[in-house]
Amino acid sequence: MPSRYEHIRADLAHAETATSADQALQHLRSVLTEVGQLLDEQLARAVVDDEMSIAAAGKSAGLTENAVGPRLASTPRLNPYVSSGDRITAEDVKRARNDKHAKTPLPPAPPTEPMRFKPRRNSKPR
Repeated sequence: MPSRYEHIRADLAHAETATSADQALQHLRSVLTEVGQLLDEQLARAVVDDEMSIAAAGKSAGLTENAVGPRLASTPRLNPYVSSGDRITAEDVKRARNDKHAKTPLPPAPPTEPMRFKPRRNSKPR
């Protein structure tokens, strides 16, 4: 099974050799999606395994602390720990760490489909 990094490399190569802007854009969009998911998973690893604070993990990734909570909530590893709304809090991370140390982590949530643009109308351009 190819890794995410291999998918990213392949999409970059396809974007570089694309014969139309439309093809290049599709491959580049795929790269952004994959890289975003990798970043989110590494943020989750940083706060649970490396026991970094949410703020420190965000700073390392060039994100504000407020941007990290929702990204962590989107990961299969931390999504089961979301206790309020659509973001992970420091208390949620603490629960995940405690479960990891007790060797009883919650099962990962099924991966969610990334958000996609959907046109409001199915009309043809004029």
